[in-house]
Amino acid sequence: MIGCDCATCTSDDPKNQRMRSSVHIQTSTHSILVDSGPDLRQQALRHNLRKVDAVLYTHCHLDHITGFDELRAYCWRRDEPLPMYSSKSCLDELARVFAWAFSPDNVHKGYIKPAPHPIDAPFMLGKTKITPLPVKHGSVETIGFRFDEPHQPSIAYIPDAKEVPDSTVALLTGLDHFIIDALRPFPHPTHFSLAEAVNLSQQIKPKKTWLTHISHETDYQAEEAMLPKNIRYAYDTLTIS
Repeated sequence: MIGCDCATCTSDDPKNQRMRSSVHIQTSTHSILVDSGPDLRQQALRHNLRKVDAVLYTHCHLDHITGFDELRAYCWRRDEPLPMYSSKSCLDELARVFAWAFSPDNVHKGYIKPAPHPIDAPFMLGKTKITPLPVKHGSVETIGFRFDEPHQPSIAYIPDAKEVPDSTVALLTGLDHFIIDALRPFPHPTHFSLAEAVNLSQQIKPKKTWLTHISHETDYQAEEAMLPKNIRYAYDTLTIS
């Protein structure tokens, strides 16, 4: 946190040093990025992420979209537009903020050329079924995503939520990996606290839960020591096979 000298911000534990939340999903056919936050450049270089076939957006808050221009690195070698999937409201906001990319005058080779796909139902990318997961997070329409592919672990990713409606809870059964917002140990008006995330995990019973979107008000080692064994804090560079 800029200008902060708290125990987490001054910690030498690398798991207390966090960039903005994002995930990359590699399926049998597609390289999928979820959100393009302001740290995308550093994250992509660190993980040697050379190819993105589609971008999924959870919502249009700035910490999830402002690395948009870095996506041009994934358009240099492709002739077709880059597919982007989200709610219509999120795609409309992307088109407002990054109007130059969505403009019909954007004909320059190598620039980002978005192919927006508004979604309100499950869709397929290759062999992977992707199910949007509507949640409540402040006043902005927000979704998470569930990924299912035959003979592969099922994964759900919800980085920002304060409330998960019953209709969405019903879509979270039988998960292998559940990645969920757990901003801090005490309540927040628009994000899950640690206790709220743990309660939801215990309700839906995935094999493994990973807590993400973690603030500097959380010390990794201290908080994780008190968690059930199947619930762990995610951390920068974590890879799940």
